[in-house]
Amino acid sequence: MIPAKRAHMFVAAITHPGMRGKNNEDRYGVSAYILDQEKQIPSVLAIVADGIGGHRAGEVAAQMAVDMISQVVAASDGSEPVETLKDAVIQASEAIRSQAASDPTKRGMGATCICAWVIDDRLYTASVGDSRLYLLRNKAIRRLSIDHTWIQEALEAGAINPEQVKGHPNAHVIRRYLGSPQQVVPDIRLRLSTAESDVDAEGNQGLRLLPDDILFLCSDGLHDLVEDAEIQEVMSKGRLEEGMETLVNMANERGGHDNITIVSLQMPKVGSTQVFPAPTITKTDRVVEVPQDITQELRPAVAATPAASTVPAAASRSRAQANRLYLVTCGLLAVLLVLTLSALGYAGWISTRPTATMTVTAASTTSPNVTLTSTLRVSPSPAATRTPQVSTPTPTSGTPGSPFIPLPVNGAPTITPWPTNTRPPTTP
Repeated sequence: MIPAKRAHMFVAAITHPGMRGKNNEDRYGVSAYILDQEKQIPSVLAIVADGIGGHRAGEVAAQMAVDMISQVVAASDGSEPVETLKDAVIQASEAIRSQAASDPTKRGMGATCICAWVIDDRLYTASVGDSRLYLLRNKAIRRLSIDHTWIQEALEAGAINPEQVKGHPNAHVIRRYLGSPQQVVPDIRLRLSTAESDVDAEGNQGLRLLPDDILFLCSDGLHDLVEDAEIQEVMSKGRLEEGMETLVNMANERGGHDNITIVSLQMPKVGSTQVFPAPTITKTDRVVEVPQDITQELRPAVAATPAASTVPAAASRSRAQANRLYLVTCGLLAVLLVLTLSALGYAGWISTRPTATMTVTAASTTSPNVTLTSTLRVSPSPAATRTPQVSTPTPTSGTPGSPFIPLPVNGAPTITPWPTNTRPPTTP
């Protein structure tokens, strides 16, 4: 594919280390391409990777994931996007595993990833782990990706019920990650309904996006603490970057126990002919400032100020004198009318007004600085069994399971996508 100077979608991204003093092990990348110089078919690739393994160089694994997936996609011709994404994810996993095996300081490192590749108006996805992809459309939200956690598999298999999720000993066990000892199986299910089969979900690849649709990619540092409905509500209110910053602040106010990264892609509005400047990615941290000119489409139009009158002073003076008395008279009558109507309206309002409710938003003056950025890769998942086995990789930490279960936000332990225990699952 050919790197593009312009993107056909609005793109914004934000990343934050969280409130626990952790290194930021999240990485992301966004790139714009055209598939064919003659046909000029545009495409945008977005990736979010969450490093796991803590001191075992999780950030290195996440960066390798973004780099390898981006390179494999860029080297393709875009004719088989699903196969390209599968191959890219597998190559990234193999590269991370090889690096960890050859360097003792990186042994045990790994990463999750969520990839969204939009070719013209068609969406193709691949995921490993518990970083998520949402679709926001018509003031509704749908989670398209599926978490690869023990809890999610157990729920799907009916081995546990939603009431057993909270406090479950296997709540933080992840089932797939890049760099695992076993060859990773990229997930290409694009789930539009919880009732559809895995085959149907895979058949949704190539989903047509509609004008104003938003694709929302995030790491678990956000969705651990912010509910899906809250994401929808916040992101439907205005500009992408403002909504994303609000969501990061919400997660941090609720503990901010992990790194938080969000990437949003928005389809142009109906009738829009705007083409957005392609983002660039630095070699070090893949973070650049949001170009102000690409946000104009989401801002309300500002009416132009009329030109000042150029009537000569001498001609306007006599006209003003002639109209002054008339204006004063009209003004007095208008004042009397307004006072009368105001008195009647106030009396009616007093008898019918609702009780006011005050909303207080906690300040976040002690939060670390937020970096706002703009920067412009799958075979069926194995079916869950009724007795899923707990994976036992070397590193330890954890992620939540089902996206449908509210998670505790007060006094919650630090959660990262890794098991916090290696004992067998408890029989429900």
